[in-house]
Amino acid sequence: MATKDKSEWDYTNILIPLLIVTRFAHDQMWISFSRYQTARGKNRIVDKSIEFEQVDRESTWDDQILFNGILFYLGNKYLPNAQNLPLWRTDGIIITILLHAGPVEFLYYWLHRALHHHFLYSRYHSHHHSSIVTEPITSVIHPFGEHIAYFLLFAIPLLSIVLTGTASLVAFAGYITYLDLMNNMGHCNFEFFPKWLFRVFPFIKYIMYTPSYHSLHHTQFRTNYSLFMPIYDLMYGTMDKATDSLHESSLGRIDNSPDVVYLTHPTTLDSVYHLHVGIGPFASDPYKSKWATWVLWPLTLWSMLLTWVSGQSFVVERNIFNHLKMQTWAIPRYRFQYLLSWQKEKINKIIEEAILEADEAGVKVMSLGLLNQGEDLNGNGELYVRKHPNLKVRLVDGSSLAAAVVVNSIPNGIKQVLLRGNLSKVAYAVANELCKKGVQVAVPSKEVYEKLKERVSSEFASNLILSTIYDQEVWLVGDGLSDEEQKKAPKNTIFIPFSQFPPNRLHKNRIYYSTPAFFVPKALENIDSCENWLPRRVMSAWRVAGIVHALEEWGTNECGETMFDIDKIWSAALRHGFRPFNVSS
Repeated sequence: MATKDKSEWDYTNILIPLLIVTRFAHDQMWISFSRYQTARGKNRIVDKSIEFEQVDRESTWDDQILFNGILFYLGNKYLPNAQNLPLWRTDGIIITILLHAGPVEFLYYWLHRALHHHFLYSRYHSHHHSSIVTEPITSVIHPFGEHIAYFLLFAIPLLSIVLTGTASLVAFAGYITYLDLMNNMGHCNFEFFPKWLFRVFPFIKYIMYTPSYHSLHHTQFRTNYSLFMPIYDLMYGTMDKATDSLHESSLGRIDNSPDVVYLTHPTTLDSVYHLHVGIGPFASDPYKSKWATWVLWPLTLWSMLLTWVSGQSFVVERNIFNHLKMQTWAIPRYRFQYLLSWQKEKINKIIEEAILEADEAGVKVMSLGLLNQGEDLNGNGELYVRKHPNLKVRLVDGSSLAAAVVVNSIPNGIKQVLLRGNLSKVAYAVANELCKKGVQVAVPSKEVYEKLKERVSSEFASNLILSTIYDQEVWLVGDGLSDEEQKKAPKNTIFIPFSQFPPNRLHKNRIYYSTPAFFVPKALENIDSCENWLPRRVMSAWRVAGIVHALEEWGTNECGETMFDIDKIWSAALRHGFRPFNVSS
């Protein structure tokens, strides 16, 4: 395009990069929708968990798109009749359809059966079948040798129409899109083909498979080998007998009614890609801004504008802990929107509707995460309890457990700590508990000192001191800690956050602890994404608090000024297998 006149452009060549981009977008849409649908539970086929191991193994799903793109370029350059293809040719499209339904489907069936022979299976195909619970991208996770075999197989129709001079742009792009569509659909793990379709048109079940049809192949291994047309399984006696019953039972699945809901929200604009329903490899690692997300800024801007008009929470993740079913819901608002006074009413309305929806669904506990429990926004959730006194769902802001993590993160032998940052419910609880334990809490601000003095038990108020000295070994910090204040900290000062968000990490010679969080027990399943900036299999104390509340079957709310006994909830969390995450960096 840059070196030739427009009249000399080869639109076949230009189509290839456009096809690469659209294939990326097409696959990602299937990934996000599949994760959203399976998190809800409606029409889910296989009710098992996906873990980080599978996400890592499938993170190279885009390799085959790039590999195919290179081969398409080589074909365009060296094959006769592969340049300057017309937009449409009916005969070429018909040839493509017939060659796919005949040779491609037939050869794939027998290739697939051969790959299940123990010699080839152990060396190649077992990699694909490592995923019992499939996601759309599972369809393209194969060893390189298999990728070459599949490309040669699927190239039969394309090479045929090129060599016979009947190729067209629509036939080329349409066939590739069809392959992607059917592959993604067959591995999406939720069923959506209605039963009436096969009753009215029974022949369709033999020329087009369904997600439940191929799911049986991943659970039974020795049945349903067909590519997209089950007629070959019917012809050779390998169609699974449970095909129809699984299809019907999957359609009968309704939305999950969880026991615990964690209500969160995106933080920065590009954090949407780090949600469970976002980009899998991004979501599976702790959040940090990546160069790739800058490329997606047009999409990011569009998603931000969408949140302005969206007024409903949505499901992003599901987890299981023994008998407890859990979900994470997200409010479609970013962190900066919570700071806008004119947005508070709208945000409170969305939170309130989410609480009422959870109450109606029989949810036992809802924990309010991040800024959904702001004191200025809704009085740490008390607004909703007062407005709806008959709520059955228990609201938990998690302050007690967060305070317990902070208190127990302070190294032994520390006699005095400095408290800086905006005061919060957690800060008051931490100060009171430390004073009670005989640890002095120093604050440099007279105003903050007076506010804390009102909340600290008079019996231990002598341990609360007003001091402008910044030489304490441990700093307890919250939101609002300025960079200038950080510079006053001596070398090797330990920063322990009591806030939802971590402080800026300005100095390499300071020790920054994580925000209050826990390692989760092994029994907690279906964790394949990270919670914001926390490492894998680590959850914030505010999220864990709701789980512990449900496990202990405490029938009270923890919102407003209500606090649980810190030692009691700390012991309960440890008893259920949660371990404090206070690793510094």
